[in-house]
Amino acid sequence: MAELKIGIVEDELVIARTIVGTLEELGYTHCGPALSYTEALEMLDTDKPDLLLLDIQLAGRKDGFDVAERLNETYKLPFIFLTANSDFETIDRAKKVKPHAYIVKPFTKEELYAAIEIAFHNFTGAQAGAKTEKAAFSPRNFIFVKDGYVFRKVFFDELLYMESEANYVLLHLTSQKKIMVRSTINDFMEQLEPGRFARIHRRFAVNAHFIEDIFPSELSLQGEKLPIGKSYREELLRALGIVGER
Repeated sequence: MAELKIGIVEDELVIARTIVGTLEELGYTHCGPALSYTEALEMLDTDKPDLLLLDIQLAGRKDGFDVAERLNETYKLPFIFLTANSDFETIDRAKKVKPHAYIVKPFTKEELYAAIEIAFHNFTGAQAGAKTEKAAFSPRNFIFVKDGYVFRKVFFDELLYMESEANYVLLHLTSQKKIMVRSTINDFMEQLEPGRFARIHRRFAVNAHFIEDIFPSELSLQGEKLPIGKSYREELLRALGIVGER
């Protein structure tokens, strides 16, 4: 099971505590609960969950549908409606914002687990497919990444190396700036120029253009030293055209 952080948007604290307890039993980390639309957006920006459990009835003027619309427009995050509402009108409104699952309270631990795992799997699969399809249209020397509210252009020439942190990738730039991106390192590398970036460790991938020295168990680039995993060393040397030395 992936290390997922689940955000909770629920204005009834008794129910929120039940959700928290169930998530902990299933081994997920969590953030929240957010009680309103405003608190939900604050949680998204501050805690950066991987998936949202979203009630429809919230404190305040705006409801769960408003949160869902904002998710689709700005955050591109999978979400599951977890609500007591199952009438025709509510279901019809829910279909328009395209939740990744819809669970009617009360729920079981097994139902919640299945919904979370399938929703996140389908979401990440669709994202990866879309990225691969876009990459096939035209070669480029840059990538746009989301940095807060802004999509920033990062040229491959300024991308020094990448560091995996669970379901995020920390981009280390030549300017010493760092940008956190929601992605696995494998999915992120699929968007980059083939052959230019090399995986050297389960946590690290580097821009081969900046490699300065290669030691038995580490390499250096721009004064920094990174570890080389045993299972990655041979492929790295081969990619760099180094033969006869393993």
